[in-house]
Amino acid sequence: MRTAAIDCGTNSIRLLIADVQDGVLTDVVRLMRVVRLGEGVDATGRLSEAALARTFAATEEYAALIAQHGNPPVRFVATSASRDAENRQDFVDGIRARLGVEPEVVSGDEEARLSFDGAVSVLATDAHETVLVIDLGGGSTEFVAGTAEGLVGALSTDMGCVRFTERFLRDDPPSGEQITAMEAEVGRLIDQAAARVPLDRVTKIVGVAGSITTVTAHALDLPAYEAERIHGAELPIPAISGAASDLLHRPRAERAALPYMHPGRVDVIGAGALIWRTILERVAVLTDGRVATAIASEHDILDGIALSVARQGS
Repeated sequence: MRTAAIDCGTNSIRLLIADVQDGVLTDVVRLMRVVRLGEGVDATGRLSEAALARTFAATEEYAALIAQHGNPPVRFVATSASRDAENRQDFVDGIRARLGVEPEVVSGDEEARLSFDGAVSVLATDAHETVLVIDLGGGSTEFVAGTAEGLVGALSTDMGCVRFTERFLRDDPPSGEQITAMEAEVGRLIDQAAARVPLDRVTKIVGVAGSITTVTAHALDLPAYEAERIHGAELPIPAISGAASDLLHRPRAERAALPYMHPGRVDVIGAGALIWRTILERVAVLTDGRVATAIASEHDILDGIALSVARQGS
C-alpha cells in the first residue's frame, strides 16, 4: 500500500510518500524543509507567528504533493517544539485546516519507538545484538535500545541542536566557557538516560537525523551531501569525535562553505556535533571499548511513521 508520513520537528518538517510491501519501504517522495518551528520556544514557551507561518507554508506544499500521488493515508507527527509550546493548539488547528488530518503531538516515548523502528528497518542486525539508536533532533534527543525481540529501554531528553544553541552556544564561534557549560548539561542528561536505558550493554550504536548525518559527511570529507554514502557508514568513534570537534569550533561562515552543509543547519550544527560526540565517547567508556564504531542512518522516525500507517491499514 502507499502511505504518507510527515515528521514535524523543532528544526525541520519532512515528508515521505512511500509504497510499502512486506514491511519494506520504497520511496516515492522524500523532502525536507527547514522551518525552525522551535525558534525561541526554549526561552518563551511559545511558537512564534513567523515560525508557524513557515511551517504552514511547507504543509501546504506537502498537501499538494500528497494529492498528486493519490491521496494515500497520512500520519502527521509533531515532536519536541510542539510538546513544549503553550500555544500548540494554534499549530494543531493550522495543520488540520491545511492537511485535513489531525496532527499528533506525540510523547517522547512514542517518538523514541518510531525512531527505533525506522532506523532498524533497513539495517542488518544480529538477533543477539542490543542496538542503541540515538535520534538527535532540534529540541530533543531520544535514546532507544532494543533487540530483535523489542525495546529494552527508551528515554527522550530535552536536549537538541536548536534548544542548546539558543541556551548555550550564543557566540560565533562559541567560547570555551559556553562549550564547557553545555558539556556539563549534556553529561547530566546522558547520566539520566543511562538510568533508564542499558547503555553499558549495547553492542551497536546507530545515529539518525540531520546533525548526525552532517557530522558523518564531514568525517567522510564528501564533495556534496551524498545520502547513499552517508547511509550505513560505520566509522571509528575517534574519527567521528574529531569531525564533530572541528565543526563545533568553526565559525559559521566556514561551516556554510562546506559542500554538504544545509543552510538551515549552519548555526546549530555545533551543538548537534557536541551532543553526538559526547554520547559516543560516553558509550565507548560504559561498554569498556566494546562499542568502538558508530553507524549513521538516513532512515529514522519518518520511516517509522510510514511503517506505522501501513500496519494500521493492513
